Amino acid sequence: MADLLRKPFGEHGKVHEITPQSAGWRYVGFDLHKLREGESISAATGDREVILVMVEGKAEINAADKNWGVLGDRMNVFEKTPPHCLYVPNDKEWNAKATTDCVIAVCSAPGMGGHEARQIGPKGIELTERGTGTNTRYINNIAMENEDYCDSLLVTEVFTPAGHWSSYPSHRHDEDDYPRITYLEETYYHRLNPKDGFGIQRVYTDDLQLNETMAVADGDVVLVPKGHHPCGAPYGFEMYYLNVMAGPLRKWRFVAAPNVEWIMERDAK
Repeated sequence: MADLLRKPFGEHGKVHEITPQSAGWRYVGFDLHKLREGESISAATGDREVILVMVEGKAEINAADKNWGVLGDRMNVFEKTPPHCLYVPNDKEWNAKATTDCVIAVCSAPGMGGHEARQIGPKGIELTERGTGTNTRYINNIAMENEDYCDSLLVTEVFTPAGHWSSYPSHRHDEDDYPRITYLEETYYHRLNPKDGFGIQRVYTDDLQLNETMAVADGDVVLVPKGHHPCGAPYGFEMYYLNVMAGPLRKWRFVAAPNVEWIMERDAK
């Protein structure tokens, strides 16, 4: 079985650390910190750019030789309000001190020094609807390709209602053949409401050489190195996920799975 499902280390401190080396790929990194009020973390970006996402709670953040003040507003991710985020380019330092209990995601990818540090959201991030029927879900775009905030990173939040599907119709972005398709590695950080529930995520290739179906719990991370990657929220359990994507080209172009391509074509009309 492929090692695609990553459980948190615990309930406090750094609970996820996914690097290109540990994932077996080249671009995406993802860390998650759960801090208690008064606790601090600090890091240097090195050759990578970073987007700090205040998933829950508040923290005072210093980065790139500037105090950005207290960032964060929502205390529960399922409030669905726009997140407070901070972009930090490569070769900079940052630190965060929790002013409440908080959850901070650290999304990273190769940096090229093409952008300055900047706050992203909550202004300018608007919850938008995507899909139809039980494929409807709601998106907070943090840094997709039309937002020219960074060199490599593509980052977004998705809220999937109970009983609905997401990242569906099944699609893949695992070839470097722009404009038909782009190569993008991807992580999914999952949350569930109520938190004792579960969700389902499948990661599979057309030839089924990779074919994994996972039950995801609140706080799990799923790696998508290649292939299609739909997920579903059972009736009674709402699903959130934070996506991080990166590859050699900062464009999101995908190809549908052959057996669901007709759904994508129908719904695009």
